[in-house]
Amino acid sequence: MIKRLSFAAAMMLTAASGTAGTITNGAWSPSGCGTEPAVPVIDQSSVDTYNQGVKAINDWQQKANAYNGCLIKEANADNALIANSANDEQARLRAAIEKIQAETTAAKAKLDKK
Repeated sequence: MIKRLSFAAAMMLTAASGTAGTITNGAWSPSGCGTEPAVPVIDQSSVDTYNQGVKAINDWQQKANAYNGCLIKEANADNALIANSANDEQARLRAAIEKIQAETTAAKAKLDKK
């Protein structure tokens, strides 16, 4: 029970710190990266509008790279948190199974001596 409370507390702290993404309707998204930058459109009506579009694309690429880096960082943090929490829960359950098996074996051995 304490492990579950620790897991819930860790999840809330991680979410509050802005380093964790959110899952809505089965889809993960980052929570601290802001809005994904919109892809610009190239206007081919003239050389000037084309050049402005290329400049917009260059600006967008910088913003998209920053957004992608943030997304990767949050996804990796979430993956690590989930993996560590799952490993802790598996270890807790494995210890409980081993304990009850040892107690059962000891009780059987004691009863076999009677």
